[in-house]
Amino acid sequence: MAKGEGAESGSAAGLLPTGILQAGERPVQVKKESKKKNQLSICNKLCYAVGGAPYQVTGCALGFFLQIYLLDVAQVDPFSASIILFVGRAWDAITDPLVGFCISKSPWTRLGRLMPWIIFSTPLAIIAYFLIWFVPDFQQGQTLWYLLFYCLFETLVTCFHVPYSALTMFISTEQSERDSATAYRMTVEVLGTVLGTAIQGQIVGQAHTPCVQDTNASTVALEGANRTQSATSLRETQNAYLLAAGVIASIYVICAVILTLGVREQREPYETQQAKAMPFFRGIRLVMSHGPYIKLIAGFLFTSLAFMLVEGNFALFCTYTLGFRNEFQNLLLAIMFSATVTIPIWQWFLTRFGKKMAVYIGISSAVPFLILVALMESNLIVTYVVAVAAGISVAAAFLLPWSMLPDVIDDFHLKQPHIHGTEPIFFSFYVFFTKFASGVSLGISTLSLDFTGYQTRGCSQPAPVKFTLKMLVTMAPIVLILIGLLLFKLYPIDEEKRRQNKKALQALREEASSSGCSDTDSTELARIL
Repeated sequence: MAKGEGAESGSAAGLLPTGILQAGERPVQVKKESKKKNQLSICNKLCYAVGGAPYQVTGCALGFFLQIYLLDVAQVDPFSASIILFVGRAWDAITDPLVGFCISKSPWTRLGRLMPWIIFSTPLAIIAYFLIWFVPDFQQGQTLWYLLFYCLFETLVTCFHVPYSALTMFISTEQSERDSATAYRMTVEVLGTVLGTAIQGQIVGQAHTPCVQDTNASTVALEGANRTQSATSLRETQNAYLLAAGVIASIYVICAVILTLGVREQREPYETQQAKAMPFFRGIRLVMSHGPYIKLIAGFLFTSLAFMLVEGNFALFCTYTLGFRNEFQNLLLAIMFSATVTIPIWQWFLTRFGKKMAVYIGISSAVPFLILVALMESNLIVTYVVAVAAGISVAAAFLLPWSMLPDVIDDFHLKQPHIHGTEPIFFSFYVFFTKFASGVSLGISTLSLDFTGYQTRGCSQPAPVKFTLKMLVTMAPIVLILIGLLLFKLYPIDEEKRRQNKKALQALREEASSSGCSDTDSTELARIL
């Protein structure tokens, strides 16, 4: 009997592939193959990074120019403009978790789970974007026109940006590769803001928006002057905005095509073993009860709000408070170019000294320059110096949230290893809070201009308007930055915690891969026997 069993075993052994006989060596081989598989080429990282440009190019043009466009080109009254800006941003915020919910219910396809959203939203988004910058011939329903197409575009760009943001977790399972790809992405996104500022600012800047000298005249007199003295010049300005919108829409399409062709989604090994996805609302409860996530978004909520206040009011501040009507687009370029150059420096800094230290140093560096702007007299050279210096802090504000969110998601996966499909919830709710807060701030800031006596298309503004603009661009952001930095003290994931999470996740992935290999080997063994 023993001899028979031994002979049978020897006979079976002669039939088995070498891979099964060397099962003990398989985990090492799996680890090497997995690591090689998850390494991203420079081409992959660039194609992924280019996908971030459409959101930034369009967002930069809308953020810096929509307010002054509505007030001085479309000639919407300040109260109606505040309604458009607030409702548009608030709706934009609401669509993020809604799109996140729909994505979480989306099945995996041949293109992935996220890519179909990016592909099918692009053509509709560029149409809606173009119509935002079109001035209809009728006056009665202008507010409804801009509100409709602003909300529609924000919905469609959310269908692009939420899956793109979540794509960070699916381009590689290696934390270092994701951080590197995020740095590429942030560099391209800041380049996108430079591009959006350059295209919108320089094209629009060539057409001088007419203004009315006598700001003390009655509203009827102002409207009469607008109709009789500057109709031709105003039409040229409107056409310049349409031309800029067409160029930006073309860039949107090109970047979407590059992203689609150059990036492939990867599923986590342990995710593929799950039988079904977790219910969305249960996912929301789990995500919103994850302490590190709440502390991270609370800190970035205030710091992002500070920079959005500056962004939304910067054009009016330069035009009326500083008196640089024909220079504000060049000042914007100086800020964004400085931010683009310093993104790689901040990537090196956070790798060398840690992400929390980068937050403290990078974001707080804006405070002295905001104080200088608040105290100094109007001086063009000093303003350019401040703009270049402020770009350094803007770079940190761009890079750090998207670099730190994957760390929070990794921490969540370790605590909830059997839960998957929550990545869109993490990203969409972060964007939801920041967008909703920015909508409130922009609506309130535009309303405050109305209350202080803002004159549509005036060559100058009353003193209360100038003072309000200075407070909105300097003191209010300073207070918000200080509150945000205090909240970051509570954020628990430091560099030591990140290293521990990385090792634990690697072990989890190797275990899942080894389990998959063992199942395959067992099936092959049964078939051969």
